Parts: sequence; structure tokens; C-alpha cells
Amino acid sequence: MWSFHVFVLFGTQKHRTLNYYNFHNHTNLPKPDSENPSPDLTPPLGPSAMHRFAGLSPGAVVEEVAASLGCGVTAAAVAEFLDEQDELRCLRGQFLLPKVADLPPSDLSLVDGEEDCVYMVGNSLGLQPRNTQRYLQEELDKWAKTGVHGHTEGSRPWAWAENNIEELMANIVGAEEEEVALMNGLTVNLHLLMLSFYQPTTERHKILLEDKAFPSDHYAAESQVVLRGFDPQQSLLLLKPRQGEDTLRTEDILSVLEEEGDSVAVVMLSGVQYYTGQLFDIPAITAAGHRKGCLVGFDLAHAAGNVELRLHDWGVDFACWCSYKYINSGAGGLAAAFIHQKHKHSIKPALMGWWGHRLETRFSMSNEMDLQPGVNGFRLSNQPILLVCPLQASLEVFNMTNMQALRSKSVLLTGYLEYLIQHYYSPDRDQDQDQDPDPDRPPRPHVRILTPRDPKQRGCQLSLCFSVPIKRVFQELERRGVACDMREPSVLRVAPVPLYNSFTDVHRFIQRLEAALSAAADQ
Repeated sequence: MWSFHVFVLFGTQKHRTLNYYNFHNHTNLPKPDSENPSPDLTPPLGPSAMHRFAGLSPGAVVEEVAASLGCGVTAAAVAEFLDEQDELRCLRGQFLLPKVADLPPSDLSLVDGEEDCVYMVGNSLGLQPRNTQRYLQEELDKWAKTGVHGHTEGSRPWAWAENNIEELMANIVGAEEEEVALMNGLTVNLHLLMLSFYQPTTERHKILLEDKAFPSDHYAAESQVVLRGFDPQQSLLLLKPRQGEDTLRTEDILSVLEEEGDSVAVVMLSGVQYYTGQLFDIPAITAAGHRKGCLVGFDLAHAAGNVELRLHDWGVDFACWCSYKYINSGAGGLAAAFIHQKHKHSIKPALMGWWGHRLETRFSMSNEMDLQPGVNGFRLSNQPILLVCPLQASLEVFNMTNMQALRSKSVLLTGYLEYLIQHYYSPDRDQDQDQDPDPDRPPRPHVRILTPRDPKQRGCQLSLCFSVPIKRVFQELERRGVACDMREPSVLRVAPVPLYNSFTDVHRFIQRLEAALSAAADQ
């Protein structure tokens, strides 16, 4: 079971104190907004009553809040109350939320164009951090005014600007600073890592990955196999869910490793599966792979900034991830790579470039490589400063809190979404409510959630499978100022992100989903 814990960091980066807030034992509840008072929300649930939520699941929290407020579980007052208790709500102001009127598909005859859109697509592209434009303009001004001196001058010298924020990225993924490098794009980094970690032999040549891995991961693994002279049909070991199931069972992954592990050179899985939203058991898979002598790596594109990670402690050998989804660095943003400290002197890059050379001797121009140890030796060239700026702006927001606090909010936020989806669209709902259903009424659409029910096995995304064709529903959602994404033939991916999404966003999404389904049914 789960309870809502919130951590907030105060003070400067060097002198921070950790102020611990517990949803079920709160002693400093925020007051309602004076401009929009809600006097009926706070009296039933004052500080003395918060202990009642200890150990409750998200659904039980929703029901307890509704009962204490004297309203229904679907009432907007529940979302408003949860937002008022959210100690991370101030982080929303660190991002720029698009207005409904600015989204191209919006139909202003249906929705108020001045409202913030319902942005539920951080799994695809995160929102722009508020400081992005300022940081970019600073570097453009520096270029204009100082020219070449910008390489070594200013608050972010271009020659090593990314190095100054790598500790912040390492904190997000649970790594040591020296284990993380900001560079390139995700697939480029995956290839660089695989060139060194994938060393197939006739006895051990397989790469273990999901059958429905993200296409770029599959292509990268396949091309690495071919590059080494092996046959993908024999050397790609693809994991498939059981018949009739949507997600992989951990025990099945571990069983495959036990049975096939002696022939597996590299395990290369997602941290969070992009289509289903399933969070894999990274420490268990890593340990199982190591027991069989495999090297274990992960694509963390949908995990970094979404779930708690402890790459160093778990002993993951290597990983890579993009930063434009949950880490909000903008489309095509600077990616990251991780190599565990234990490999810093044993794993060398297959391809080398100038930026892999130690900084202290880099400009001696001797043409004798003085290779940096670990992941830093995998650097090829200096990183574009205009990509460093938005990433810095986002990482600074993450540094206002921590992943434990964000994850705590995320579990409740996504749990609230799940609860409302099940309330309105469970396949059993019509049977429960309609003892004498109208035979002339069209059946109510049903929604099946592909993502695991257990919060420990998912991030913030829910993948929703509809009983009706999804394309028209998706279009109607977009007309109503909702940003999410669709995957044919019938899946909608919805991701409430704890950095900037609110419980009210979730409630608004459900309202607009109902309107979209009705409109789609009428056409």
C-alpha cells in the first residue's frame, strides 16, 4: 500500500535543508487561495485528520477525501483539495503551459482559448522550463559580444558547459557524477555503448530485448549484431508477454535469463516500456543477468525523470536516455549516457574523439590520446551550447525537490487518473448500474488500462485501450484543448507529470474525455 510523502528542498544549493511533509500527518497545511477561497474544503480535513490516510492506496485516498468533504468521488472539490495539499504545486510555475488557443487543433467554439491546455503528453515532449529563453539569450548575447572568448568565459563556458550540470543529471538517475556524460542523442549513445559492451562470441552472442522495443532500440541492436557478423534471427532474443497479456511478467524475464543466459552477451531493455508504460524491475533483472555472466544495460528514455532510479547501487553496467521527455530539454535535446564506476578502467570506447581526451592536456595537440576514464572517454566533441541551456533550466527545477518527492506525488496523481477512468469506463460499470438497460441505447465505451495496476510496476503514464475506434476520440480531445498522444489501432497514452500537472488537470481531462467520446459517437 502507499501513502503520500512530499519532500521539499529549501535554501541554496550548498546549504539546503530537507523539510519533510507527510500527507497523512501534516502540520503545516497551506491556506486556500484568498482570491479563490474554498471555505468548505478545509474544515473537515484539518491537520488533526490527515493521519487517516496512512497506508491508503490512491483510490482509498480519493474516497476518504470525498467522504470528508461531503461530496462525490468524481467532484472537482476532491482535485482542488489534493492540489491545495500538494507541496510541489509551486513547480508548475517554473514551466510555460500552452494556452488552448495556441494549440493548432483547438476549436474555440468548444473551449475557452484563454485557459491553460490540459497537457498530458510529457511522455513525448516535456514543457518548456521558464528560464530557457533567458539562458539561450544569454549565450546568444555572449556570442555576439565576445565571440571566441565564449568558449572559456561566462557562467557556462561553451567548452565545458555540460560538465557543470552533470551532477544534477546524476542525481536524477541515482548515479555518481563521474558515471554520467551529457552528449549526443540517445541512439548515438546507444551505439557507442554497444560497440564496447557487446563483444559476442560463438557461445555468447545474443542480445535480450523486448519484442516490441522502441523501434530505434531494435534497429540499433539488430545493426550491432550484423556489424559483428551474426544473424539477427539467431542473436536477437525477444521477450514476449504471455498469450492474452499486454505486459511482461518479471518472473518470465528472469526465467528466460536463467534458461538462456549462458548465450546472452548483453541484456538491453527499456526502463519503462514506451507503449504499455510498464516499469521493469531493473535491480532484479540486473542481478539475474549478472548471475549468468551477462552485461546489463537499459534505455531509460521513459524512466529518467519519471521514476526513482539507483543505477549505481543496482550495479547497472550501462544506460542511456534522452532528455526531452520527462526532463524537458526540448525536441532533440542533449542526451545522456551512464557507465558504472566498476568499468571505468576496463571498458574503453571503440570510437574516439577529441573530447574524450583529458581536459588538462587536450589542447597540447600531441595527437597522443590521454583518455578520460569511464564514460567521459566516450565523448567525441563539444556539445552545442544552445542544447545545454534548456537542459540546465530543467535540471535546476528538479534540483528544487528530489525524485522521491516527485515519485510520491506521481503515484497519487496517476492513481487518481486510474480511479476516475475505472469509475466511468470500467467494462463492469454498465452491468453494475443498469439492472434494466435500454436496448435502444448504444453501449457505453469501455476503457481497458494496459499499464500494470501496481504502482511499483509503472511510471506516470497510463496506456488506455478503447472499445471504440480511437482516432476520432483523439481528434475530439484535441479540439477541446487536450494534448496527449495516440497509438494505432486503439491506444491513448496519457501521462500526468508531477513537475507541472495538477490533480485538477486530471479532472479536466476526464471531463473532456467524456465530451470527446460523446461527440465521436454522434458522428
